[in-house]
Amino acid sequence: MLLVIDAGNTNIVFAVHDGTEWRGTWRLATSAQRTSDEYGVWLQALLTRIGVEIDQIDRAVIGTVVPAALYHLRRLCREWFSVEPLVARAPLDWGFEIRTDNPEAVGADRLLNALAAHHYYRGPLVVVDFGTATTFDVVDRDGAYLGGAISPGINLSIEALHQAAARLPRIGIGRPHVVIGRDTVPAMQSGIYWGYIGLIEGLLARIEVEYGEKLKAIATGGLAPLFAEGTTKFRAIAPDLTLDGLRLLSERNKAPPLPRDRARFMDSD
Repeated sequence: MLLVIDAGNTNIVFAVHDGTEWRGTWRLATSAQRTSDEYGVWLQALLTRIGVEIDQIDRAVIGTVVPAALYHLRRLCREWFSVEPLVARAPLDWGFEIRTDNPEAVGADRLLNALAAHHYYRGPLVVVDFGTATTFDVVDRDGAYLGGAISPGINLSIEALHQAAARLPRIGIGRPHVVIGRDTVPAMQSGIYWGYIGLIEGLLARIEVEYGEKLKAIATGGLAPLFAEGTTKFRAIAPDLTLDGLRLLSERNKAPPLPRDRARFMDSD
């Protein structure tokens, strides 16, 4: 079985794939201070609930945009599952070209989204990922990654609005039924939600003009279903696109060897 770890700025997603389907998916708040043993105890209990033993995990893959979290996640794989994780980085075999000025600077999550999106939907397309940042990533007809755009994520914008304006409260995100809010909170909810819809539609239109032809728009991330309700621009909603990208990347690349002195639960022979 494959252990997949997607470490973002806000949450870390752990998932297990048995070669046919996802057996379980769990989220944990990202913390660079959380140790490998804390991850291990927590994850072992969750695996037990779905009938999976630690020694059934024989591969692992990590994608992260939080370098400080990588150390403990790598130790988790080595010491609790006795596997050396494949870490998603630009020099791996992605199966496509990374046509940017500095390929190694591209976030792993953006490349993983491109890999999975082209696999399932075929380019040319653009992936819109609603995460800590809202990213727009363009994939060519042959699957090549061309770059894209990065804007502040929805929750980041809500928090910034609250902190910068003394009289504006912290609000939750939802889809308002009207644009003209008749009180402060409805007005803020309208500005955030419909403002982001305008951002999405405007950037998608400009990307298509620059690219020169129609692009399929694929939405991913936890808030993708919510924003897809407010626009007709999306061809598909794929909340687990990054996890699928990690699984596909692990299938394309050989698992690194595990240093024997790093495994906690390996047999003594």
